[in-house]
Amino acid sequence: MQIERIETYPLLYRLPEAYGDANGYKRYRTSYLIRIITRSGIEGWGEVIDWLPTLDKGFRERIIPFLLGKLATNRVALVDVISKWHQRSAAGISMALTEIVAKAAGMSVCQLWGGMIHPAIPVYASFQSYTEREDWMQQSIMNVTKQVESGFTKVKVKIGGKAIRDDQKHIEALMKTLPEEIQVAVDANQSYDLASAAKWNCLFSRYANWMWLEEPMPMERTEEYVKLRAALSIPLAGGENLVRCAQFLPLYKQGAIDIAQPDLLHTEGIEDFRTHLQIARQFGFRVSPHSFDGGLARLYTMFAQSCLLAWTKMDAEPIEPVEWDVMENPFTYLFPVHLSNGKVKLPDGIGIGVEPNWEIINAMRWDGSAYA
Repeated sequence: MQIERIETYPLLYRLPEAYGDANGYKRYRTSYLIRIITRSGIEGWGEVIDWLPTLDKGFRERIIPFLLGKLATNRVALVDVISKWHQRSAAGISMALTEIVAKAAGMSVCQLWGGMIHPAIPVYASFQSYTEREDWMQQSIMNVTKQVESGFTKVKVKIGGKAIRDDQKHIEALMKTLPEEIQVAVDANQSYDLASAAKWNCLFSRYANWMWLEEPMPMERTEEYVKLRAALSIPLAGGENLVRCAQFLPLYKQGAIDIAQPDLLHTEGIEDFRTHLQIARQFGFRVSPHSFDGGLARLYTMFAQSCLLAWTKMDAEPIEPVEWDVMENPFTYLFPVHLSNGKVKLPDGIGIGVEPNWEIINAMRWDGSAYA
């Protein structure tokens, strides 16, 4: 199964209204799809998220020439080489090569990995809470309420981008609006120090329907996470930007978090990502993968989660939820799946079991112009 051709599809969508988190505002969304085609005609899709001008140039000038003529079945070695050049490209290549191998075997991706344990994966609605409007709080609450009414039972909202008093006013108003059965996570994007993060417990202690507090401080501050975990009344989660499993080990060994959140696009490929999930299980931790960017990457994330044994027999849901971007972003629907009442029924056909939405691809092709 020699690689004969690689097609690239850089996609750009300019947002009509900016939204964001503690790291700033997003004014566009992008996706870089790749299609690897073998001489036997078997093809596989992958996805990369990065700055399109440099990504496209590097892909065309280095990665494609390297891959042409190589055997798709040597995917682990190929991905390892590419990860040394550009980690995010390695993640995308690993998806495409995995689908090729699954199709060649007449299997779904999950069958290739040992079988689908959970055919439906719970997802939580992930919001970017800030806008440039003066009434951003009301807008945020309206957005969350709309998604809850559509069937989501779990949501994640942002903190850390405003003064603590303003963020707490926002979250307090939201919690009073939502039914008690709706579970809520808050994500600070590593914005606080220990003392500031601890100020949130006065609010956390008043409600019982929290999922977790996500990344309140920089993730390398393991000892401070240990102290915060002991002081808080809700679980701590994090790890979306940790590339290698070894970076999670101090967090596990010292009991610094409750829930691991690796992101496929931030690891060195789908096999490494699956290792993240398995190691979290081996250490007895919950794992709720981060997956804000990338419709195809999210699908692979859910495939990996569906092949993961349950963390405990005591939870009503047998598997932890995966992040689902509900903000304005057409690339969420590049690879359509069935979403209903906060759960995604996974396709089980050969390969990934779903075809891309060519209307979106054709309409959103990046023309090479600047977009910052």
